[in-house]
Amino acid sequence: MKHSIAAAFCFVFIFLAVPLVGFVRADEPMHVGIIGLDTSHAPAFTRLLNDADEQSELAGFRVVAATVKGSYDLEVSVVRQPGITEQMVKLGVPIVDSIEELLEQVDAVLLTTNDGHPRLAQALKVLRAGKPVFTDKPASASLADLIAIYDAAEELGVPTFTSSSLRYIEGAAEHVAGEHGRVLGADTHGPASMEPSHPDLYWYLIHAVETLITIMGPDIETVSRTHTEGQDVVVAKWKDGRIGTVRGMRDGRPGFGGTIFTEKGTFRLGASRGYGPLMVDIVHMFRTGEVRVPAEQTIAIYALMDAADESKRLDGAPVNVPELIAKARQTAVQRLQQAKADLDQASTAAD
Repeated sequence: MKHSIAAAFCFVFIFLAVPLVGFVRADEPMHVGIIGLDTSHAPAFTRLLNDADEQSELAGFRVVAATVKGSYDLEVSVVRQPGITEQMVKLGVPIVDSIEELLEQVDAVLLTTNDGHPRLAQALKVLRAGKPVFTDKPASASLADLIAIYDAAEELGVPTFTSSSLRYIEGAAEHVAGEHGRVLGADTHGPASMEPSHPDLYWYLIHAVETLITIMGPDIETVSRTHTEGQDVVVAKWKDGRIGTVRGMRDGRPGFGGTIFTEKGTFRLGASRGYGPLMVDIVHMFRTGEVRVPAEQTIAIYALMDAADESKRLDGAPVNVPELIAKARQTAVQRLQQAKADLDQASTAAD
């Protein structure tokens, strides 16, 4: 059974200004679709939902369709599609030929395309269909495209968010809740492999950046970066004078982690908690329309990464983040207009 999610969400947005918990009945199963079979996240997410215990927070959600549609020219994406598609078939998920066909069968969407470039066009199709959509990392190939996706979601009244699973690393929630006093600074670290078609930090160091912003908040003033062949160190200064760093390693096996400095002491973050906590927030959005990951935090994450690339081009000079975001917002308006026009043209041609 298909649900009129967009209509319910719009009603809430206009009249209550808060999400309406349970606008899809909790006892009704929700059919989930996956777009983009070029990442291991697609089968991993499928197993989490389709194998969930009846008492689990993930119960009542099932991946019922997937489409391969991802990148057509990113080699690392293209070469993975056959193997990931085979895994999905073995998991019993039907493979459909198009996003349009998938949208006819599902209530909500996991957008897992590994290439950030087609994400705006793909997300716009889903949002126009009134389906809540989680966009896997990287959510786009630019800050402007990310903002355009959020602008489209707000305009259409359909919930969306994106996040790395490292937002939920052991210990992070304690600092977000202030259990150890005010956070004075933080240093996070992680692997930093790069994909030439994307900004340097988007491909993998985004995980450690997500951890940093989750704990420190979004109000970054400047970003500077020191880059070598094997390492990156990004220093961010917050508007209140606090400093946070992200160290990316292409040498050795660094793993993910961090050190948090608070009023009450210094604390080490623990291990990754896997995809489970992230999926709990995803299905919460699917079921209720409430988004638990603030858009302003996600925009700050991508702004930090874009600013880091700009600092690299400027030989390590600091980059003003609010100015960078303001320029990206202007570009986002143009990018969304073009994406809408392209989608309308394609729809007319299909008719």
